[in-house]
Amino acid sequence: MYLLQFDWNPLTGIDIVGNFKIHFYSLMWIVAFVLGWHIMKRIFKRDKINIEYLDPLFIYTVLATMLGARLGHVIFYQSELFSQDFFSVFLPFRFNPKFEFTGFSGLASHGAAIGIIIGMYLYRKKYNYKSLMWILDRVVISVASGAVFIRIGNFINSEIIGKVTDSPLGVRFIQDEYGKAQITKLTGIQNPKKAYQAVTNNPDFQNLLEAVPFRHPAQLYESFCYVFVFLILVYFYAKTNKGEQTGFLFGLFLVLLWTVRFFVEFVKEAQNIERSDWLLNTGQWLSIPFILIGFYFMFVYKPKTPVK
Repeated sequence: MYLLQFDWNPLTGIDIVGNFKIHFYSLMWIVAFVLGWHIMKRIFKRDKINIEYLDPLFIYTVLATMLGARLGHVIFYQSELFSQDFFSVFLPFRFNPKFEFTGFSGLASHGAAIGIIIGMYLYRKKYNYKSLMWILDRVVISVASGAVFIRIGNFINSEIIGKVTDSPLGVRFIQDEYGKAQITKLTGIQNPKKAYQAVTNNPDFQNLLEAVPFRHPAQLYESFCYVFVFLILVYFYAKTNKGEQTGFLFGLFLVLLWTVRFFVEFVKEAQNIERSDWLLNTGQWLSIPFILIGFYFMFVYKPKTPVK
């Protein structure tokens, strides 16, 4: 059964000028944040919260997510950047070996989660209308919806790919297999975009296509599962009294999202060099504490002071 197998060689953005382009991955982030804003707006109206608090919450969330995700990636997966190309950690440019606009291509969800928690703490210190846990219990609903689109963006970019498989769900990620310099050299076509198109459309280059292995579309697995994480959170918030139990939704989010991440990692290629004697990879080890913290907030946590 191979009906679902396909080759993935898409345009990843729209060229503007020089090396600058509008990346579809970046657009997925914009969709995630805009959708999150609208979800939080509905929550604010349902819970009768002054809508003036929404825009500052949005700004804190965006900054905390992006900064946390970027630092998380560098710390957990690419720490050599601190010494090799320090400014690229914080700016969407590469300075070494040459100056180039890259966008923030390295972002880690574990770092984003930590960043959001810190960001909500700082937000709560300035805007004291509800407890920190009340804010986290509701923000995670928006975060879960956004995660769906972030993983679609990863799929568009052919990044965070899965392991080689003979599954009928396998995908050939052509742009992950062949870099721009390599594909132009192999095809003799100097324009990388045309070179990639030739691999999939020109029979003369079918040998290059056949050399690309089928892999699990791990990004789509995660995205699909996050739809259900979002729906489950919405159900408990809107249809049960668990939405009033301080910390429950936040804990449920941690358990569901990081459990998904933990199991998808089994079919995902490691994002850094893993020790061969470790039973789990870095992503899985980082997910376990979040899951345990989630169970704590679901079943153990009791607020010390009444929720305002």
